[in-house]
Amino acid sequence: MTKVKGDILNRNFYRRTDVVEVSRDLLGKVLCTYFDDTLTAGLITETEAYCGRNDKACHANDGTRTARTEVMYGEPGRSYVYLCYGIHHLFNVVTNEEELADAVLIRGVDPLDGTELMKQRRGLESYKNLCNGPGKLSQALGIRTSMSGDSLLAPPVWIEDRDVSVDDQQIRATPRIGVDYAGDHALREWRFLLDR
Repeated sequence: MTKVKGDILNRNFYRRTDVVEVSRDLLGKVLCTYFDDTLTAGLITETEAYCGRNDKACHANDGTRTARTEVMYGEPGRSYVYLCYGIHHLFNVVTNEEELADAVLIRGVDPLDGTELMKQRRGLESYKNLCNGPGKLSQALGIRTSMSGDSLLAPPVWIEDRDVSVDDQQIRATPRIGVDYAGDHALREWRFLLDR
């Protein structure tokens, strides 16, 4: 089986200075993993942008550095995977230049490849609710916190362009989810959804 079906996004895609723009542009791209000799992939349908400066919802806001967030200060085009509620492995893409700590959380995908393995990993018998949440998609695609810091420029985890056309009318912007602690920063419409 060919692991790569489209053009893998290069570092310049992630290096752009506007994390909100990168977050929108990830809609319609395909998140892929290759484990257990099987390609699993999903079309990205929901993202959230987080800025390392003046964004109280961001783990690395205004220079906050911990062992967990250190990867956010590294080169763009790497994964930032953290554990939420001690259960869910949440997958983010590091963007912008080094030391700026911007990232995009991938919140939802539509299953495309390896769906039987994805259902098995999730313990489901149907496609319903298979990848409609950040913890669910990581489980379905086999993504774990141990992969935090890994390059996204080649397998086993990468994002590719399969020439899916997305126009502005298909994109909805809303406030981000679960960041009420960020006060008025939680009201920023930095969550993007792809209507298909």
